[in-house]
Amino acid sequence: MENDAMHLLVVDDEDRIRRLLKMYLERENYVIFEADNGEDAVKMALENDYDLILLDLMLPKMDGIQVAEKIRETKNTPIMMLTAKGEEVSRIEGFEVGADDYIVKPFSPREVVLRVSAILKRTQSGKPKEKANPDLIKMPHFEIDDQSHRVLADGNPVNLTPKEYDLLLYLAQSPDQIFGREQLLREVWKYEFFGDLRTVDTHIKRLREKLTKHSEPAAKMIVTVWGLGYKFNSFPEESEK
Repeated sequence: MENDAMHLLVVDDEDRIRRLLKMYLERENYVIFEADNGEDAVKMALENDYDLILLDLMLPKMDGIQVAEKIRETKNTPIMMLTAKGEEVSRIEGFEVGADDYIVKPFSPREVVLRVSAILKRTQSGKPKEKANPDLIKMPHFEIDDQSHRVLADGNPVNLTPKEYDLLLYLAQSPDQIFGREQLLREVWKYEFFGDLRTVDTHIKRLREKLTKHSEPAAKMIVTVWGLGYKFNSFPEESEK
């Protein structure tokens, strides 16, 4: 039994797609599990702890958006959506319910492997970071422990998806610095991203919503700088104005 092997769930109703992804991902020593409909995907995702889920949008019994919603009610497992061209609205919906990434069909299997690898690298906790930033970031209303990937807002733990955590950490590591959407896509997603810039807006919105549940002052520290981008405000009293 390979205890260190990453376990991935591939959800697609096309057998050909599942076989193709399985073949390429197993070459990288991932352990692959499969589902061909939304109901089975939800059941498997909730009963098992997968390292990542590749989820098709168009599925029988329950579509990919509904599957992601169900999973996000209790789990923060990274989700990569598989979409067809022309499904932009559905992709935006996917990000709104907590998807971490998407890739458009027809896709290059090698690109899928690279994107999977990029997401999994960012979700590995307990590994030393190359940056000189301290593992613990403390500010008024906020505490981010990068060693354990733990976020506290006014002492309350906040459950974030891997991409939401990466985005928050990136902003908090450079307080008061303004970052444009293009830069955030490039730096947080770690590869050339040919998606809609609203991806950043959607993640910021979800991040604020989750923080607000525990601390409104903490949520207000993520500031929109109109026409420029976003910043993490180190002066909470200014954020609340």
